[in-house]
Amino acid sequence: MCGIIGIIGKDQVAERLVDGLRRMEYRGYDSAGVCTVEGGQLIRRRAEGKLANLVKELAGNPAPGTVGIAHTRWATHGAPTTSNAHPHATAEVALVHNGIIENFKPLREGLQARGRTFESETDTEVVAHLVSEQVEAGKSPTEAVQAILPALRGAFALAIAFRQHPDLLIGARLGSPLVVGYGEGETFLGSDALALAPLTQRIAYLDEGDWVVITRDGAQIFDSENNPVEREVTTSGVTAAAVEKGNYRHFMQKEIFEQPTVVAQTLSSYIRPLEQTVALPQMDFDLSAIDRITIVACGTSFYAGMVAKYWFETFARVPVDIDVASEFRYRDPVLQPGGLALFISQSGETADTLAALRHCKANGQTIAVVVNVPTSSMAREADLLLPTHAGPEIGVASTKAFTCQLAVLAALAAHLALKKGKLSAAEEREIVKHLVEAPAALNAALAHDEDIAAMAHLIAPARDVLYLGRGPDYPLALEGALKLKEISYIHAEGYASGEMKHGPIALIDEAVPVIVLAPSGPLFEKTVSNMQEVMARGGKVVLISDADGIAEAGDGCMATIEMPKVHPLIAPLVYAVPVQLLAYHVAVAKGTDVDQPRNLAKSVTVE
Repeated sequence: MCGIIGIIGKDQVAERLVDGLRRMEYRGYDSAGVCTVEGGQLIRRRAEGKLANLVKELAGNPAPGTVGIAHTRWATHGAPTTSNAHPHATAEVALVHNGIIENFKPLREGLQARGRTFESETDTEVVAHLVSEQVEAGKSPTEAVQAILPALRGAFALAIAFRQHPDLLIGARLGSPLVVGYGEGETFLGSDALALAPLTQRIAYLDEGDWVVITRDGAQIFDSENNPVEREVTTSGVTAAAVEKGNYRHFMQKEIFEQPTVVAQTLSSYIRPLEQTVALPQMDFDLSAIDRITIVACGTSFYAGMVAKYWFETFARVPVDIDVASEFRYRDPVLQPGGLALFISQSGETADTLAALRHCKANGQTIAVVVNVPTSSMAREADLLLPTHAGPEIGVASTKAFTCQLAVLAALAAHLALKKGKLSAAEEREIVKHLVEAPAALNAALAHDEDIAAMAHLIAPARDVLYLGRGPDYPLALEGALKLKEISYIHAEGYASGEMKHGPIALIDEAVPVIVLAPSGPLFEKTVSNMQEVMARGGKVVLISDADGIAEAGDGCMATIEMPKVHPLIAPLVYAVPVQLLAYHVAVAKGTDVDQPRNLAKSVTVE
């Protein structure tokens, strides 16, 4: 959600600022802007809509200067208009902001009472006026920022420029990520390492509550108590090539086809193929003593957690609770001593998941985190960090991050089962054997891309689509429906197959396609029985199964998608591919914005 970049450079920065914003388009946004400092002026250019509109604005009205800040905004307070776009500015100060200022109303009312005039509906403009008041009263930029930060409640990352101080920028973070980049005679701020990839590989992550003053000579970082601190400078390893589509039409398509590779990379961190054992990172607690697991996640990560619940309970016989992160704290959950709280997130910065993590930590839970960004806030606060190795995922609709999460969770479930004495060494070897087979099975699933593309026109005209699955395929039905909703804007719902006759069957008619996920196996006959109930009422069925399942189901389907026959353990990874491809090709057929669907953001850093 939103993206920040700031540059104190040696050369003109406007073009580089826009390039940085372009690398953060994957986060989702609905307006953008830049502000440079030049000749004692704050030169601000903003536009609603896509970055192309901002580029057009800059072509007609350049923004010269070697210092500047820029932002892509995903609307929270106020509509996505030019006046609400960032940067927000007063006569003295310009700033950009990710997150939300929860107490902006009383702050705004106080400022208005003191004669301040607002130009936007946003919470962000309040911060600009607070800082400006201090500067106008004679305080230095550092004194001004230090004075106002304690007044802000909520979650924020800030980058602030000052009209009278063209050689510095100030950044601050509380709940939203912010990194400092170190160059040669240049210094940078960014929402993540990807934003700074072509500019520098040397970065430092600000800790919670930190604020920083950057100049061309480097950065001075302060903690929440305003004490000077050092934060480790690391090499990001992120390259500009990570945000190139190559020969693919969309980032989402590229990322779907990267799955065999990234799942193999992820599994290589968690299994020893020669010994045929699962190997987890060192941990400072006894995994065998865990007697209950609480899984918390959002969106696609939540569905990965639902699959993991089946695995943990089936293999390790450990009871599992699972919650949507945005609801978790508000039901005041009972957290028993000795429990493991497992958080699943792509970015590691999702606001409600991070808040749930801290709630669990305060209530004595051991914290495990499955995350794609090992330097994220969640990763740094975990007792057990379980990184995925999906690489940067640019498409807003998660694909490769999901399958990598499943790979990690499968390895964790097997290791837990072994530690609990529920899995023999021979059974562990069997599980590892099947996990090793997953990348090849994903490749086999991708081989049906053209067949899926050819049938997308059957789904594209629909207003409503239902997905059905049993057991671990039920979360895949939910995930398939979510993907279709996200990028094609077709209303879709996922159901446990056996629930059809308890209400949803009333929706069935010849205009409602039904996607059935049913690999052959112990649950197949029951799922096919539910499928027959759909067809008996005129429903048009697309069956996703292996060759045995398709043959056993018989005729009557509108279409079939054949998957390789795989062990039930890795079936959720494999069956993720056809639902991703189906959503992708339907969206392409409808002409929607696949990589940046409307109203969505990649990383949701507000509750």
